[in-house]
Amino acid sequence: MIREDALPPALAAIVAGLSREVAPPLEVRIGAPDLRPWITGNALPGVWSFTAPEPGPHVAVVALTHGNEIAGAVVLDRWLRAGLRPQRGRLSLVFANLDAYSRFDPEDPTASRFIDEDMNRLWDEETLSGGRRSCELRRARLLRPFFETVDVLLDLHSMLWPSDPLILAGGTARAQRLALEVGLPPLVVADEGHAAGRRLIDFGPFADPGRGCTGLLVEAGAHWEASTIDTMEAVAARLLRLLGTAGAEDALLRPDPPGREMPRPRLAEVTRTITARTPGFAFMRPFRGGQVVPARNTLIALDGEEEIRTPHDDCLLVMPSLRTMPGHTAVRLARFVGG
Repeated sequence: MIREDALPPALAAIVAGLSREVAPPLEVRIGAPDLRPWITGNALPGVWSFTAPEPGPHVAVVALTHGNEIAGAVVLDRWLRAGLRPQRGRLSLVFANLDAYSRFDPEDPTASRFIDEDMNRLWDEETLSGGRRSCELRRARLLRPFFETVDVLLDLHSMLWPSDPLILAGGTARAQRLALEVGLPPLVVADEGHAAGRRLIDFGPFADPGRGCTGLLVEAGAHWEASTIDTMEAVAARLLRLLGTAGAEDALLRPDPPGREMPRPRLAEVTRTITARTPGFAFMRPFRGGQVVPARNTLIALDGEEEIRTPHDDCLLVMPSLRTMPGHTAVRLARFVGG
């Protein structure tokens, strides 16, 4: 066991000071859209749903599961203003946590992630049907029957800490296959979620291996950058075209970037989820999501006196949170599948 006072002085200073000194960029480079025209919805408050004459799957694209992740709201606002409609099946556009979004302040952009609790940790039967009360639970319970009608769900997210974009495909083989077919971002991560609670993509119909419903979550880039909007819209457009919800030449959907060959998509499976146990959790250096640590047993973090080491060679670091609290996911460690 390596104690902080047993480390070389320079390394000990890094470990002790990382949580205090490493701070993510908080500059908001995109505008928060005016969602007042969309608050009432046509299916539920904040939910707009359109059905085509031709049969097809019910596809839902969700923004604002976290109220400060505004890039997804920009995408859905643009689509609604442009009058996007499905070619086949049913298309629903969902603003999930409008109450938290209403408090978004670019001067303090992390404060409106949620009001009472994280809306993306509530999607298990016990929590949804239990007696607990919160703003986010009230909204989740309202949306639950609607999500039970969805065949394919895409949840649009962005990231606070530096990381390459990726798709989280949960634990079902069908979600992993669909994410690889979409192919953007080219990194697909199969995982079982968080110790703190189940995500929307882990909600019953989407996680049940006996059902045909599929949930994907895209982490499209830094919270408040224009490039993140572009990535979200490109991923969602690819999905709608792939499923036949939109036509191949639909002019309202963003095309893939011209003249750019996409890398072959790869699947990585999470082998260990690291949940912080102490307030002193700190990485040995400020890792970036998507980095690969070549050697097994490399020390990457300390959680109090517990060493966190890579469990295998070529260990992919999935979305390391460089400042985390006890009970929250600090990083997921993953191994690439196949060549």
